[in-house]
Amino acid sequence: MPEQPENLVLQLLREMRADIARNADRMATKDDIATLDQKIDILRADVASDLAGLDKRLDDQEKRLSDQIAHLRRAVMEYHSSTIGHGVLMSEFEERLRRVEQRLGIEQ
Repeated sequence: MPEQPENLVLQLLREMRADIARNADRMATKDDIATLDQKIDILRADVASDLAGLDKRLDDQEKRLSDQIAHLRRAVMEYHSSTIGHGVLMSEFEERLRRVEQRLGIEQ
C-alpha cells in the first residue's frame, strides 16, 4: 500500500499550487478581463455607430431610388402621351390621304 503523507490536505494544496504555477501564463487576470471589457464596449459603440450610419445611408438610397422611379414614371407617361398624340396625327393624315386617293381615283 502506498505511503500516505502526513497531511493529505497539505499535499493536495501543494499539488494545486504546482498546477496553478504551470498554467499561470494561460490564466487571465482581473486587469486582462477589464481591458477586454473596455475593448468590447468600444467595439459595441463602433458597431452601434456603424449601424446608425448604415441605416441613414439606406434611407438616403431608398429616397434616391424612389425619386428615380418617380422620374421614370413621369418619363414613361410623357412618352405615352407623345406617342398617342403622334398616333392621332398619323390616323388623321391617313384619313386625309385616303380621301385624296378616292377623289383622284387612285387604287391601292
